[in-house]
Amino acid sequence: MALRAKLPKILIHLVLILFGILCIIPLISIISVSLSDETTILKNGYSLLPQGLNLHAYAYVLYKPVQLLNALKVSLLVSVFGTVVSLLVSAGISYVLSREDYKYKNKLSFYVFFTMLFNGGLVPTYMLISKYLHLKNTLWVLILPYLAIPWFILILRTFMQKIPHSIIESCMIDGASELRIFFRIILPLAKPGLATVGLFTLLQYWNDWWLSLLYIEKESLVPLQFMLYRMINNIEFLTRSTNMMPPGMNNVVVPAETARMAMAILAAGPMLAVFPFFQKYFVSGLTVGAIKG
Repeated sequence: MALRAKLPKILIHLVLILFGILCIIPLISIISVSLSDETTILKNGYSLLPQGLNLHAYAYVLYKPVQLLNALKVSLLVSVFGTVVSLLVSAGISYVLSREDYKYKNKLSFYVFFTMLFNGGLVPTYMLISKYLHLKNTLWVLILPYLAIPWFILILRTFMQKIPHSIIESCMIDGASELRIFFRIILPLAKPGLATVGLFTLLQYWNDWWLSLLYIEKESLVPLQFMLYRMINNIEFLTRSTNMMPPGMNNVVVPAETARMAMAILAAGPMLAVFPFFQKYFVSGLTVGAIKG
């Protein structure tokens, strides 16, 4: 009877373990390919164990370490600073939208939602940022466009609506200002929602290369993702141009597949290290609005 009672829990654990293994296998495969020999990979395909173990892919990616470190510094600065400022802006808007006593709550909510349906288009946006705001070739052009993402604002609003309004009224009776209520009461209570949105925002900044492609021309301001994007384009060009190489270099093997995987490891590594710090809030934040009462 004891085993029969525990059987459902055992089955659930087995299913979750199997699902966890299936999630880890692609990462192991990427690491394995990045440590393999390019010729062997092209001949035998991918595997979970390195084939012809070597570090040629990492040597190619890290050929100019100073440039790579500078790109990493730009990405870290933009991601960290942008995430903190974006959270403050998004949380401020969400708090206003969550207040039942705010007169223009519905109109402002519609304005935020409307921006999810339509945008100004690429050409007008480029003209605005480059010609009128003069943000081209500055770090601000990598930060400001993602400062207030409507979907994240609506998620935070839903979370803050669960905070009882009586708490805010009590603070007002005690003479607390709106700013003090926001920073001392609302933000600590909304920590799970802030952690979830903060992680999504951090990933948005970290993985972005599109803004750099449009607005960044200075090498000193190139972030990591855009630098890796240019490396991939260079690899594809060299791979397609092997027949045009000078005599004696036709047998040179460009580390195309292995270098791609090495770039994926370098790009995803910092985010894999950050995720555990958000994990305890992540589940709570994702279930915002799932239970009503």
